[in-house]
Amino acid sequence: MNSTIYRNQRTDETCHRIDHPSGLTIFVCPKPGYRSCYAALATRYGSIDTTCLNEKGMAEPVPEGIAHYLEHKLFESEDGDAFARYAETGASANAYTSFDHTAYLFTCTDRLEDNLEILLDFVRHPYFTEETVQKEQGIIGQEIRMLEDNPGRRCLFNLLRTLYSRHPARIDIGGTVESIARITPQLLYDCYRTYYDLHNMALAVSGDITVEQVTAVADRVLGAGHDAGGPQKRAAVLRTPPVPSLTEPEAVEESRVEQAMPVSAPLFYYGYKKTIPEEEAGRVQSPAELAGAAVLSELLAGKASPLYARLMEAGLINTSFGADLFDGPGYAVFLFAGESADPDRVCEEIRAEINRLRREGIAPADFEAARRAVYGRMVAGLNDVENCADARISDLFNGREPFALIDETATLGVQLVTKLLDEDLRDECAAVSIVRPA
Repeated sequence: MNSTIYRNQRTDETCHRIDHPSGLTIFVCPKPGYRSCYAALATRYGSIDTTCLNEKGMAEPVPEGIAHYLEHKLFESEDGDAFARYAETGASANAYTSFDHTAYLFTCTDRLEDNLEILLDFVRHPYFTEETVQKEQGIIGQEIRMLEDNPGRRCLFNLLRTLYSRHPARIDIGGTVESIARITPQLLYDCYRTYYDLHNMALAVSGDITVEQVTAVADRVLGAGHDAGGPQKRAAVLRTPPVPSLTEPEAVEESRVEQAMPVSAPLFYYGYKKTIPEEEAGRVQSPAELAGAAVLSELLAGKASPLYARLMEAGLINTSFGADLFDGPGYAVFLFAGESADPDRVCEEIRAEINRLRREGIAPADFEAARRAVYGRMVAGLNDVENCADARISDLFNGREPFALIDETATLGVQLVTKLLDEDLRDECAAVSIVRPA
């Protein structure tokens, strides 16, 4: 099997990439002396993937929320529940579905090989029946209703629906009660065969482990190829974008949306949609763009920024205020979020600060302070086993080399940040979502 060692010269951090004969890409991030180990097995399949291949190999649309539904169902098997197996080893297991991938994970302090074997085994053996699928519809329906009552989540998805008219980033990851009612065992099997191919998946393990430990389990469970019971390689659709439904007009769908909910103070999300040309529909942000966006967020809304100080002094925000780039295949939004008695005034102040930086330029000392702050957080994140493993999966699925973000941040120049400020934070591409007290 092919193996590559990545060593970051700036941090002396090391990770190993193994291209396993089964098709699975494996990352091992050794952390000698660490007490806990973390592992995540992920597939490049999330809520934005709105089609799958049926038994005839034809692409067909699927109900909203089916990726998340499939995540829930994979823990079940004819022999029992995967959580029960983890309970015997003492591991803490979980899973999540995002816009662009699904991950199954565990944290443990011992019996790493046993836990890895459980992880690689249960994800590869789907078991769906009419009875179990119908039972799960009630459970996930309750979860959807609970999420609909979450003010922060509601505020975010309201914003995404104002910014996007076509891209499936506007769709709630869990779907709706009506959409999941259309899910059948056959649809789940079709989605599984389409996306849970080992060539479309990655395993990342971080902690006091060795490459030999991890590959020994992979060899034992996965064998040398797909003949060990895993899904067959599908040539047609792993992720079909770019397709017409993913192209997005430059203008926002709406510039404002409000909703009343039982909150003690108004919540807001204020976002600038980054325009992605039609010929680049489906592309992700480059490491340089991500590094630049992180530094620009720090300059505008970091706790040492002039805007943050003014808003705090005026009593317009609390410590929940911040900014970040929300991005994935074919979408990118520069987000400001927080809690405020006067969200509109906060948005005005944000726009005023953006215009001030455009007029006056970014001071070299301010830029360097922001860059160092972002770089410091990235380096500190290397001490977290979960962060290390999750970052490797994100890098692979988004076409980045390991540690590329750290290197880009270390060498970032003010010119790129100025370019992002000028091109991506335009008023005509902005919208605000507010949740006010009922």
